[in-house]
Amino acid sequence: MAYYMENMTVRDMEIALTKTKTVIIPIGIVEQHGYHLPLSTDIYNAVEVPKRAGERLNAVVAPSVNYCYSGGELLGTVNVNPNVFGLYICEICEEFFKMGFKDIVLYMGHGGTDNRKALENSLQMLLKRNHKRAEEVTISMIECDQTSPSWREGFVMEPEHDFHAGLMETSVMLYWHPELVRDEIVMDEESISKMMRTDCDWFEVKEKVIDHEYIIPHAKQREEIKVGVMGLPEKASAELGKKLSEEMVDYLVSYVGMLNTNREKRGIL
Repeated sequence: MAYYMENMTVRDMEIALTKTKTVIIPIGIVEQHGYHLPLSTDIYNAVEVPKRAGERLNAVVAPSVNYCYSGGELLGTVNVNPNVFGLYICEICEEFFKMGFKDIVLYMGHGGTDNRKALENSLQMLLKRNHKRAEEVTISMIECDQTSPSWREGFVMEPEHDFHAGLMETSVMLYWHPELVRDEIVMDEESISKMMRTDCDWFEVKEKVIDHEYIIPHAKQREEIKVGVMGLPEKASAELGKKLSEEMVDYLVSYVGMLNTNREKRGIL
């Protein structure tokens, strides 16, 4: 069964550690999701799946970390330097290792290229600096959308793709929290929306003060973007959201089961 840490006592944690050495840390972000989805959408992406896994999930579920790096600049988005974010997560992981956990699953409701790279680099350094520990523990980075075959299909839709605040994200929110989804869907100008459906990193433009190969470019969001939807939210449905949610729950339960079984085989209790 899952042990939800935010409701537990010290004694509860002692008991949980006799049952499992796996902890799941949900990671979300406060970020714009167009005019039809709440700023907390990626937080729900992170917390709803382990919550719904319930009795099937043999792991401790930690309270969520709700701030990281988006790169977007629309009103309501809270960006934390991705290097700071990576180090912060490492500090949290250190504390769980000290408690006696052996497998840490970072369940990410928000990915993002810069965010993901910085976190992975920080975690690799965390393990590199303690070889003895690294031989017996695991840290996993799991992006929620990658655990659903149906959601992944949206990334390769043709001729355009479904990314941020689009068909998939709107569908899961219609299933999880329909009361938070606005009826009116607003989009950027069609040419802009099309580019964002074609390339998920198109929203960002890089410039140099001097055009020279040694000059480091600086990046900023394109000024012409006003809404920021990168997909096809008008096609969303609660029925699809239910399917996506169930696929993500099934995957997380299976993955944690694999970690627990592998740890037992290695004789790590």
